[in-house]
Amino acid sequence: MEAPIVAAAGLRKRYDKHEVVCGVDFTVRPRECFGLLGPNGAGKTTTIRMLTGFAPIDAGTLSVFGLPVGPADVRAIKSRIGVAPQEENLDPDLTVAKNLLIYASYFGIRGGDARARVAELLAFAALADRAADRIPTLSGGMKRRLVLARALVNRPRLLVLDEPTTGLDPQARHLVWERLRELKRSGVAMLLTTHYMEEAAQLCDRLVVMNHGRIIAEGTPRDLIERYVGREVVEIATGDDPGERARVAARCRALGGRVEEVGDHVLLYLDGAADARAVLAALASETLTHRRATLEDVFLTLTGRELRE
Repeated sequence: MEAPIVAAAGLRKRYDKHEVVCGVDFTVRPRECFGLLGPNGAGKTTTIRMLTGFAPIDAGTLSVFGLPVGPADVRAIKSRIGVAPQEENLDPDLTVAKNLLIYASYFGIRGGDARARVAELLAFAALADRAADRIPTLSGGMKRRLVLARALVNRPRLLVLDEPTTGLDPQARHLVWERLRELKRSGVAMLLTTHYMEEAAQLCDRLVVMNHGRIIAEGTPRDLIERYVGREVVEIATGDDPGERARVAARCRALGGRVEEVGDHVLLYLDGAADARAVLAALASETLTHRRATLEDVFLTLTGRELRE
């Protein structure tokens, strides 16, 4: 088995008296997309900041390409990774092409090599016809694609993606997904954070769920769904009447499966289609929806439904 590209063991980070990363362990393997999921404040961004050398490690070990993340090797590590941050930090005074050319110079790529690389990346990002335009004229989807293209200037072996499709419309999001799949097929490993559970399910080979600085689950998307939720979900509408909700919940519990009361619905989680068919027949008189379980069900089951700021 090939050595992992990223290996973290007992990784910790504290700000003042608050420990925000509390001894996490994970690996990112070659040619895989690895997801780092969790609610706001879970410790995802701090973990990425340590991995990319922007925040010092308080305890534990962290290596990238076999090199320990620290002052001695951080330059060598950064030369081999690409980072697409959540915030749009393109230079508004430069054209699309110039943003890429300037960034290429940071890696010693200049002259004809730089121009060829920029042309390649603009085609990859579907921005070739906008090369001479300035950043403020671009749509949000174009800016996100340009940020992704910029992260690829140095041909990284590891791409770190922090909320890569936040704020994008469905068409732009699917285009970014397809570009990321192309990169993975070409051998690029990825570390992805996202709040879009469909995105994680579409792209991630493996993922972890973080909560309050700790990893609370790890596996493939399908494994996590079956382990923590089941395969099928039946949603029964109950309205605002607590008595009606209690009646429906009791009826569901008698049918088996796990029951959750959420607002004006009762959710019944089941292991398979056979169970679902029996439940649907028994609840034929109720107003209900039957669907496959999703990664979002896992996320809410593990981290709760309360709002995080």
